[in-house]
Amino acid sequence: MHELSLVMEIVNRVDAIAKSNNVTEVDTIVLQIGEIATVIPQFVQACYPAAVDGTWLSDTKLKIEMIKASVRCNNCAEVFDPIEYHGVCPACACKEHEVITGREFLIKEIVCY
Repeated sequence: MHELSLVMEIVNRVDAIAKSNNVTEVDTIVLQIGEIATVIPQFVQACYPAAVDGTWLSDTKLKIEMIKASVRCNNCAEVFDPIEYHGVCPACACKEHEVITGREFLIKEIVCY
């Protein structure tokens, strides 16, 4: 489960960002995770308490926002949901596409008191 190491890195980055901005109390960390990212949101949520345990961020909350996947067909440029259409363009039936959104894993916001 690589989620634990990812969450620990998020905690380290939030710590560094907060300290460089003289923030001493954080309420919530908001992450955005794409629905076709190689990260499982439930595992991220489950790992979070262990990642902040013993740190000054131990009382913070974690909020996860999901980013819907979208792709652009390489043949006709149709933008579509690859999950709904099983990776096949609904306009021309092409199976080759470029991901536009859905692979994100990022810190969207650090909510301070």
